[in-house]
Amino acid sequence: MAKGPRYRVPFRRRREGKTDYRKRLKLLKSGKPRFVVRWSLNNVQAQVIGVGSVGDFVIAQAHSKQLQKFGWKGGTSNVPAAYLVGLLCAKRALDNGVSECVLDIDRYTPTKGARVFAALKGALDAGLSIPHDPELFPDDKRIAGEHIAEYARKLKEENPQLYARVFSQYLARSLPPEALPNHFNEIKEKILGGVLK
Repeated sequence: MAKGPRYRVPFRRRREGKTDYRKRLKLLKSGKPRFVVRWSLNNVQAQVIGVGSVGDFVIAQAHSKQLQKFGWKGGTSNVPAAYLVGLLCAKRALDNGVSECVLDIDRYTPTKGARVFAALKGALDAGLSIPHDPELFPDDKRIAGEHIAEYARKLKEENPQLYARVFSQYLARSLPPEALPNHFNEIKEKILGGVLK
């Protein structure tokens, strides 16, 4: 380990590998709020974060659990849920007077079709202006959950017991996984229509 009179201990979050301060400084120099997407095993969260003299503050946020207020019965951490969370967060940000943001993916490696880019696509479709590369978005069928519906149909034919186990949460919420794309479009229309905030 380095030592001596000139050695400077890095910031705690840098030592823990949680924050890339060079990347953060570039984002802050843009002068625009950041569109931040984070996910866990069960949920997706999107926030529009501004910077003040005393630190960061949240302008708008959406969480995948909040989709249930709109009647969402699908999964809460998959690509369709990420898109809807981005859409809802952007609608709330626009209501709070924010029209432009920059994407903050933190220390994650950008991967084509990832949930973060599904959330970004949702934010753009809501009307938020964010610099982006369209090639990174998942395709529209994947965003709507066609891949899940197709797998469910195949599994139902080949192995009904496994189908019931894999999609038990969908079935418990009275949503056949084959109907996910139609359900997704219904919820998207509700969010865009501003039925619930």
